[in-house]
Amino acid sequence: QVQLVESGGGLVQAGGSLRLSCAASGSIFRFNVRDWGWYRQAPGKQRELVAFITVGGNTIYADSVKGRFTISRDDAKNTLYLQMNSLKPEDTAVYYCNSRYLPYLTWGQGTQVTVSS
Repeated sequence: QVQLVESGGGLVQAGGSLRLSCAASGSIFRFNVRDWGWYRQAPGKQRELVAFITVGGNTIYADSVKGRFTISRDDAKNTLYLQMNSLKPEDTAVYYCNSRYLPYLTWGQGTQVTVSS
């Protein structure tokens, strides 16, 4: 079974930065053959995709984070990253990583990001 462990969240002031990591593991898991995404869920809202990266390294961002967030991957370490700069209070949410496409893997616990104004 695949395990996804997100980390790097925290409390930061508006305008600050955070770098999230997602470590993936599993006995028959192959990180490098998947497109991966970072998702977030704010209180009372549905989970949304904020960025994804393809096997070839192409990246796509939601309009709300374009120019501020950068997604990257290290296939040798089975790890996905999200560099978040110029954070805004509306970025406050629990952030998750997962496969870009269905079927999703089992969701991890996520990492809380809180941006104060």
